[in-house]
Amino acid sequence: MGRTTPRAASYTELAERFAPVFDRIAEGALERELGRTLPFEQVTWLREAGFGRLRVPVEHGGFGVSVETLVRLLIDLAAADSSVGHLLRSHFAFVETISLQDEAFRARWFGRVVDGAIFGNAATERSGNALGTVATRLVPAGDGAYLLTGEKYYTTGTIFADYVAVMASPEGGSSRLYAIAPTRHTGVEIRDDWDGFGQQMTGTGTAVFREVPIPAEDTVPRTESTTHEPAFLQLMLLSVLAGIGKAVVRDASSLVAKRTRTFSTGSGQLFREDPLILNLVGQLAAKSFAAESSVLAAARELDDALALGPDASAEDRYARGAVAVDLAQVAVPPLVIDAAQQLFDTAGASAVSRGKALDRHWRNARTVATHNPVAFKARGLGDWFVNGVSPVALHSIGEATAGVPASAS
Repeated sequence: MGRTTPRAASYTELAERFAPVFDRIAEGALERELGRTLPFEQVTWLREAGFGRLRVPVEHGGFGVSVETLVRLLIDLAAADSSVGHLLRSHFAFVETISLQDEAFRARWFGRVVDGAIFGNAATERSGNALGTVATRLVPAGDGAYLLTGEKYYTTGTIFADYVAVMASPEGGSSRLYAIAPTRHTGVEIRDDWDGFGQQMTGTGTAVFREVPIPAEDTVPRTESTTHEPAFLQLMLLSVLAGIGKAVVRDASSLVAKRTRTFSTGSGQLFREDPLILNLVGQLAAKSFAAESSVLAAARELDDALALGPDASAEDRYARGAVAVDLAQVAVPPLVIDAAQQLFDTAGASAVSRGKALDRHWRNARTVATHNPVAFKARGLGDWFVNGVSPVALHSIGEATAGVPASAS
């Protein structure tokens, strides 16, 4: 008999595997929100269950799942706790970056992912760098190695990570690299100083690097402008939003089912029997369903783009995935934000109790939706449908200058 080709795990199989972990994460989500407790223990549960290796190819020891399957599982996780779903965005993005490198790099870093390593991100600097450049530097240290020095912000997930991909430039040059730094090195300082009103347990904040040794083989050039990475990164955020939508429906349904008090101006019926209240819950469920459906449709398009044959150009693959994800980015945030706000209409004044923390759904959705604002995505889509111009991916954040945007390289 011939050898059986290993197959990727299905969503059904993996949902069954991870459901107990997601349930445990959901049990403490409210308490973590009220106490601003970072979910270190919950990340460990996911690590031990192998969640971080979902997109690692089967031949490298992973589950080899499609983008759609990953997204479905992330939605489930984000419904349990949106911060835990969000903080893993950087990890899964780096797994995608690994997949685009040479075989030696893939073997080395996929192996670490399978062993349980979690990856963070440190790309953005708060001010001072021009668009297309970074102030963080890699100084040659002999034998092809570098010393990494700089400061980053918006380093989501890095406080939980074993390694962090740091955007930096070689001393005296303008090119940009990802330098993969071990977070436990004495030259790395990670601060939990994120002051946003939502997604407060994602570990987003400052990371400082002081002469951290980086071998040359642990750097990745950042010159491609037509990979699927930008679309993938945005899709991870949309998955979190869809998960928040499901959490809104869950909490609204629970509130209405249990409530025995009614309004003085109401019908006098139990809320679970009141047609107006049931109508509200139905609207929330429909918005959540539409949001999740849009995100899954975009994930399927990205899978199809990645599966295009060798005759397809990188530009074709990039555009197909980017357009689909941008469409979802325009459609999904208003649905989830509206549902999170409308949640309060199902229960009245008691719903605003700090002890319930129902406002976290709106705060978290609003915070996630600020990433890559809808206005810019809608404009780019208009340019695509009218003029055939592919969506722009600058791969950079920095001080804008008048005239033509900085190069993506």
